[in-house]
Amino acid sequence: MGSLAPERVAELERHANDIRQGIIRSLLAAGSGHSGGSLDMADIFAALYFHVMRHDPKNPDWAERDRLLLSCGHIAPVRYSAMAYAGYFPVDELLTLRHFRTRLQGHPERVSLPGLETTSGPLGEGLAQGTGMALGAKMDHKDWRVYVVTSDGEHQCGLHWEAMMTAAKFKLDNLTCFIDRNVIQIDGSTEDVMPLEPLADKYRAFNWEVFEVNGHDVGAIVDAVEAAKAVRGKPQVIIAHTVMGKGVSFMEGDYLWHGKPPKRDEADEALRQLQTARDLIGAGARG
Repeated sequence: MGSLAPERVAELERHANDIRQGIIRSLLAAGSGHSGGSLDMADIFAALYFHVMRHDPKNPDWAERDRLLLSCGHIAPVRYSAMAYAGYFPVDELLTLRHFRTRLQGHPERVSLPGLETTSGPLGEGLAQGTGMALGAKMDHKDWRVYVVTSDGEHQCGLHWEAMMTAAKFKLDNLTCFIDRNVIQIDGSTEDVMPLEPLADKYRAFNWEVFEVNGHDVGAIVDAVEAAKAVRGKPQVIIAHTVMGKGVSFMEGDYLWHGKPPKRDEADEALRQLQTARDLIGAGARG
């Protein structure tokens, strides 16, 4: 049985749905961007921003905050949408995604938007950056944690594996890595392009504590994070099994939605589906 009450699970599911709707609206306004991975990580970002992380939207540079790094910067719409609904900036600003002089760049830019820890673009860098932050926290005897969100496709980058070795060497138990394991990258299946399996065994071989979870079950996500936080002496990875484009039927599991936005009619249908799903969440909670 999960640690969260059903009412709290429903609340987090509504947050995830709001994040998905924000993603669709922002991508439509931008006319470019990445739909699939942004949508499939909404449940994890809802869990992080609305339950797991120690943070303060009104004081984004709070020294004692947990750090969240988005290594796969192309799914920035999910982070922006989560931040907007969490109170970092007005939700209407999501409609400026990728516009000239916007704070919401196509990839997160640290100096543009308070609340971002790094500028991300080249894949494979996030875990190395997070490892450095986690080591710094250990050296300064701080108790904040570092969370790094990665894609499965960027595990084809060598720097990521160097960071895995370094984090294990220094026993960084204040570091948790999420993997968006949707098995899809821009050209198709990861297992066709450059196979990653057995992925969990590879992390174990690098002396990481491994958890696997349904990436669309917010209760299970929270439980996995709590279990990860209890680990001592080694970093942790949470392999989140997800469906690309989750929540929008015609996008789900289709690699062609990795890097394109919806057109007006597609966005209208996506928002209709998401609002219907949100209404059902509310009805379930009231029942």
